[in-house]
Amino acid sequence: MEYYGAKELAASFRTVRKNTLTIAEEIGEEHYGFSAAEGARTIGQTLAHIALTPKMAERMHGPDRLMTLAGFDFPTFMAQRIADEQKPRTKQEIVTILREDGERLATWLEGISEEILAEHVTFPEGMVPPSKSRFEMLLGLKEHEMHHRAQLMVMQRMLGMVPHLTRDMNARIAAMQAASKASA
Repeated sequence: MEYYGAKELAASFRTVRKNTLTIAEEIGEEHYGFSAAEGARTIGQTLAHIALTPKMAERMHGPDRLMTLAGFDFPTFMAQRIADEQKPRTKQEIVTILREDGERLATWLEGISEEILAEHVTFPEGMVPPSKSRFEMLLGLKEHEMHHRAQLMVMQRMLGMVPHLTRDMNARIAAMQAASKASA
């Protein structure tokens, strides 16, 4: 029985990316250089990191469809990705990458077969766990983005902004309270 497959994975990724895009659009470009602490990524770097990280998963689970990560050249791949993240970009360039690459990724995710999602990828010797399903690894894309989006929401607070998800929740609560008073 299937409860959560490629279609649901893509839909939930689209929801997460939509919320990330809202944050990226609401923060003024003048704040994209803001960092919560010395040595931490700036807002712009965090958004670029979110946008570019899925490329590794696409490579592993897409055309290369690796069955093992033993021998995968992580240092070279990571160095290239980090260098790409550090490239100066305008707010509009970052938002465009988030939007276009996000939709491309979601479309790719919804087309992955259940058989491929069920495959297990073996990790290099000594890693715990020794393997994971492709589904779990791809679900990690959404979890990773939500982790960094939480960091962005803290930075919004540090800049005196109220994140949209908080504003939306407060509006729902106010509407329920108003409805409750009206029916009393």
